Parts: sequence; C-alpha cells; structure tokens
Amino acid sequence: MSRKRALISDAFNLKKRRNGTEQFGATAAEDGPADIKSSLEYLMTLFPRKLFNDALPQIVLKHQLYSLHSDKTLVDKEVNKMRERGDLLMFQLGFDAEAFGLVFTSDYKAKVLAGEEGKTTRATVERFLEKVVSACTDLSFTKDKMLKEFLFTDSEITQLVKSGVLTVRDAGSWWLSIPNSGKFTKYFIKGRKAVLSMVKKSKYGEVLKAEIEERRTNSQVKFHMKYHIYDIVGAELVESIPTTSGTLLRSVDS
Repeated sequence: MSRKRALISDAFNLKKRRNGTEQFGATAAEDGPADIKSSLEYLMTLFPRKLFNDALPQIVLKHQLYSLHSDKTLVDKEVNKMRERGDLLMFQLGFDAEAFGLVFTSDYKAKVLAGEEGKTTRATVERFLEKVVSACTDLSFTKDKMLKEFLFTDSEITQLVKSGVLTVRDAGSWWLSIPNSGKFTKYFIKGRKAVLSMVKKSKYGEVLKAEIEERRTNSQVKFHMKYHIYDIVGAELVESIPTTSGTLLRSVDS
C-alpha cells in the first residue's frame, strides 16, 4: 500500500471509529458532505492506476459509496452538489443501467488531454472540455444541443466520438464517456463475477469480509479486493451482516 493510500485509509478508519461506524456498510448519524467526500477519496485510492499505465482517471462507482453510507438519498445529494460545483463528473458506464462512474473533473481533463497530445482532434477536444464538460452536468447530449447550443459541427462531433469523450447512445445522441475505458469495464466485470463466485462457493454461501479481503487474487481479479467488495455490497449483490466475528458477506442467490 502506498503511503498516500495508507494515510487516507487510516484517517478514514479513525473517522469511522469516532462516529461509531466500525461495521462495514454502517452509517453514522453525523454523516455529512465531508464524510462522503472523504469516502470518495478513499475509494479512489483503491483504483489500480498502474494496471492501465496511468492512462485512465481514477474511477469509482456511485453505488460503492452506498456500502459506506446507507443513506442513499444523502449520498446522491452530496454527489450532485459536487457535480454542480464542477468538481465531479458522472458517467453511464454502459454494462448496467444502474452503474454510474464517478471521476474527479481535474483528473478526467488531465488524462483526456494527455491522450490527445499530438493528435489533430486535440483542439476540438479542448473546446469540448471547456464549453461542455466544465459547464454542463448532463450525462448525454442530443445532436440538436451539440449543434445549436454548444456550436459544434457534424465533423467535430465525429472527432469527439473518435477521441472517446463521446460514445453513441442512439441515433442522434451521445453519452459523455471516458476514453479507453473498455479495458476497465472488461476487468471490472470479470473481477465482480469472480468475487461473487468466491462468496457463493463458501460454506453456506457466506464468508467473513476480513477473510475474503486476505485471499490471494486470481487471474480474474485484477483490482484491489476491497474495490470489488465495496462494489458487490453497494450494488446489493451480497448481504452485509454485522456479527460478533466481524462483517459477514452472504450470497443473495445461494
């Protein structure tokens, strides 16, 4: 674990102890904006930058926050505030209608521009980041809006799709997207299935969270085990049950 990740994790765990939320997935009565932001920063440190040669921004799924804060309405409210301030971007990830990726805006812009270095699409992409990404919280854009409100031409929209900042939603509309995130989606889905299988194949279809966190990852699990655990708990693909021995994860379809 890097020193930065360790420091954030220690601060995060200290905050949970002070608030009496030692149990996985529990929520403190004093949950507030700072707590949710610190949770988001902690989850970001679990993202495997090196796996993608540091070409992708750190991606967290919104429902991973639900595994740390059970008040989903509060999480959604604070996430939206961060988006409205321009600090955070949200993306429809495509593999699940309920899967929304969260990326810090500064990280997204830096990675996109680094990927555009020396390319003919760079000027168009820079204008898109400035005019659209910095000023709009929409997850998708219609052709009418791109042409008339943001004043991009058809050929420029084609450049934006080619660069990966837009991906086709349907005829005449596009999702805001993360360039080169296909490999992330592939590894994420494989890892999720593998970790769910570990829980399901455990005795009685249940296993202590601490025990599964310590398991060696196989070739199917390329992310930090905790990243996947926060995912499957937040997405309610397993039950998270406090016990005297620690938090128990139970398969919901065992």
